[in-house]
Amino acid sequence: MNRILEKRELNSTTVLLKLEAAEIAAKAQPGQFVIVRTGELGERIPLTIEDYDREAGTIQIVFQKVGAGTLLLGALKEGEMVTDVAGPLGVATHLDGYRKVAVVGGGVGCAIAYPQAKHLHGQGVPVDLIAGFRSKEIVILEEEMRRACDRLLLATDDGSYGQKGFVTDILREQIEVGAGYDRVIAIGPVPMMRAVCGVTKEYGIPTTVSLNPIMIDGTGMCGGCRVTVGGKVRFACVDGPDFDGHEVDFDELMKRNGSYREQEAEKKGHVCRLLGVE
Repeated sequence: MNRILEKRELNSTTVLLKLEAAEIAAKAQPGQFVIVRTGELGERIPLTIEDYDREAGTIQIVFQKVGAGTLLLGALKEGEMVTDVAGPLGVATHLDGYRKVAVVGGGVGCAIAYPQAKHLHGQGVPVDLIAGFRSKEIVILEEEMRRACDRLLLATDDGSYGQKGFVTDILREQIEVGAGYDRVIAIGPVPMMRAVCGVTKEYGIPTTVSLNPIMIDGTGMCGGCRVTVGGKVRFACVDGPDFDGHEVDFDELMKRNGSYREQEAEKKGHVCRLLGVE
């Protein structure tokens, strides 16, 4: 079991937890994830490691309270225990050998984009972090992101903060004025990552995406997280979660991710009434 050392409500639906996890922190790398379980009968929830501190023996995770499992996790308080935290899992993001990188995050995906940018920035690589949100009210981790890059370029769909528009608008503008990116890393909702890849493909810029498909065991045994990349089946939990964005079959991914929406909605309502989780 892992104790919650700190809990922060980043906005009305998004939570950051700092956990005691010395063994995981000792081995964690940007891009890797953990699988979290709350209660003996709880769901297994894959969550990317937002940050880690090897000396303190802690990791941080960020998640949205959208389903039964994340509602239960979000109801825990500082000092309480998370039943299981398994990891680090997945392949670390390749972050070596780049001259200048644009890290693009959308919504809660910015919590995953942050450690990528932080690592690159710490290695002296020029980094632009392009972050997009629907509105000012749901912006998360702004100060952390500013410290992790050379430039933080913010966009909101409604124009309530930063530039009005989408991350793809800013990305295209920066490319066209000669930003000189030799790698783009995109993390966020699947439609956003797909749109980013559409832009970068036009300009021939290699692009990495971080995929979070349906996942159960996290070791490649169940096959639930399979994705098609370059015409071949890959498993996000052991081959990823990072893949060449220009090779991902986004149509298939979006279809598979929506396979259990009705069941998820039904279970969310049932668990909330049973346990009184708001």
